Amino acid sequence: MSTAVSLLLLVAVLGFAVVRPRGLPEAVGAVPAALIAVVAGLVPWRDALHELASLGPTVGFLAAVLLLAYLADEAGVFRFAGSVAARWSRGSPRRLLGLVFVIASAVTAALSLDATVVLLTPVVFATASALAVRPKPHVYACNHLANSASLLLPVSNLTNLLAMSAAGLSFLSFAGLMALPWLAVIGVEYLILRRFFADDLGTPPHRPDVEAVRAPRYALTVLGLTLAGFAAASPIGVHPAWVALAGALALAVRLRIGVPTLVRKANPGFCVFVFALGIVVLGVSRGGFGTLVDRVAPQHADLLGLLAMAGLAAVLANVLNNLPATLMLLPFAAHSPGLVLAVLLGANIGPNLTYVGSLATLLWRQILHKSGHPPVTGEFLRLGALTVPACLVVGVASLWVSLRVSGL
Repeated sequence: MSTAVSLLLLVAVLGFAVVRPRGLPEAVGAVPAALIAVVAGLVPWRDALHELASLGPTVGFLAAVLLLAYLADEAGVFRFAGSVAARWSRGSPRRLLGLVFVIASAVTAALSLDATVVLLTPVVFATASALAVRPKPHVYACNHLANSASLLLPVSNLTNLLAMSAAGLSFLSFAGLMALPWLAVIGVEYLILRRFFADDLGTPPHRPDVEAVRAPRYALTVLGLTLAGFAAASPIGVHPAWVALAGALALAVRLRIGVPTLVRKANPGFCVFVFALGIVVLGVSRGGFGTLVDRVAPQHADLLGLLAMAGLAAVLANVLNNLPATLMLLPFAAHSPGLVLAVLLGANIGPNLTYVGSLATLLWRQILHKSGHPPVTGEFLRLGALTVPACLVVGVASLWVSLRVSGL
């Protein structure tokens, strides 16, 4: 009975987050569900408090990096990126796709997947329109790379921060192990998207006059120093949230953004949602469903074990969403850094299979609907069916090589 109630609460929370009736924040559905889980005894209140405390630094980082991405946009970083892509593509849809892959991969790695979906996607839309090329391959690339290109750094995705803590890896160790899988997965995504959208990319180049945008040097310097700060702070025990906050404040002072706006752009409602979701998922993990997942989860980080763990994470990501899937699987993989990173491969690549795989994909879908170019479900699923299995296999094989080279 407790298992059924836990799963029902989780489905209700995710359903509310997907539909967001009347535009209400996700926390409106998640907080009552978390309270029910505690009051009903599915999660002892002491365990709930421990979960909130353990998620605190990670959620703090989420707020800081959302703020950093907003301020980078205000400083003109994304307009500059769009201008560079437009001029360097020289009107060629194929060259533009390559540039979008480079820019989206860099933005996702440095500023998190939300920046790519929310801030870069509209810029790519506008750039494609200015060049009179079909925008579909390029906006699909933004969505796919927001998920699969978020493998490189602990700061690229909320799931990565959770995993780094569980695996006991430093910032640089994490990046070193995931560099090869990151490059391999992006390469496979590019080849498949290039083939899948061959007709859209086959239109003749058109070279309209594109106005050059001045480089926002101060903002780019702050972002560069923030990235360097992430790497330097980890060995001395400073959490990335403080580094991201310092970078955001450096931009905010320069741009003279008011405190109320900064608080609003840190998205406190979504942060509360993550806290509440953590408690609801803890209830599911403690019940029969968690026991079943524990039984089928592999215990050894050999090649087959990594493949099985990544596949399990991908399946759960498309059933439960990738954040709950990560929260559920990490305790079962925490004894092995390799298995923890395999969870990430599944949780970050898997969401490209269906709309519900990640909140970023749902957000991307909303943006396309508002732009008047809604994605076609069948096309989205066919592309996901081609890319996800191929990227998972290549990513896991690359991770296995990285682990062997590092001796882990």
